[in-house]
Amino acid sequence: MSRAQDDPSTTALPRTLGYARVSTDSQALGPQVESLRAAGADQVFRETASGAKRDRTQLARLLKEVRPGDVVLVMRLDRLARSTRDLLNVLGALADKGAAFRSLGDPWADTTSPHGRLMLTVLAGLAEFERELIRARTGEGRARAKAEGRKMGRRPKLTPHQQREARRRREAGESITAIARSYAVHHSTISRLCLTPSSAVLACNHA
Repeated sequence: MSRAQDDPSTTALPRTLGYARVSTDSQALGPQVESLRAAGADQVFRETASGAKRDRTQLARLLKEVRPGDVVLVMRLDRLARSTRDLLNVLGALADKGAAFRSLGDPWADTTSPHGRLMLTVLAGLAEFERELIRARTGEGRARAKAEGRKMGRRPKLTPHQQREARRRREAGESITAIARSYAVHHSTISRLCLTPSSAVLACNHA
């Protein structure tokens, strides 16, 4: 191994990386940046994007650049994640990189301390439990609906009477566009409707 590699001075020191986010340009990033700097952030990644947006460029950049031993700092959890699942995904990505996490506004969310790691482990367990409950309830609901003869999925846009009426109007030569407009539906709804019974296929082929 080379001398440069053996020299401790060449080893990158752990950093504190801040992440600040606002939803719109009319909101100010300054207060978050100042608080993160005051808390020891060496660098602050700044983002203007909705929390519901999946492709947040600066967050992706932070997750790419973070190194083992680094600590990622935010003002509040809602600046980082839009849901419990999203938060756990981000924290999982940081853990995979060997980095820690702290939220200034949520003292319990601190993976630099044993207590914080325990709290987040409990949170992950609760999130998994919630997902299992939802899956179980969904399965039970589908089974019950099937046993009762109810169809799953979205309700048809037209009633059975309207469907029969629309087919008769199409067979009589009325245009698909005119029929769709009268029921306030998209013309593709009428097109699909006319294609379902074999007796109506010829009628719908002459738009």
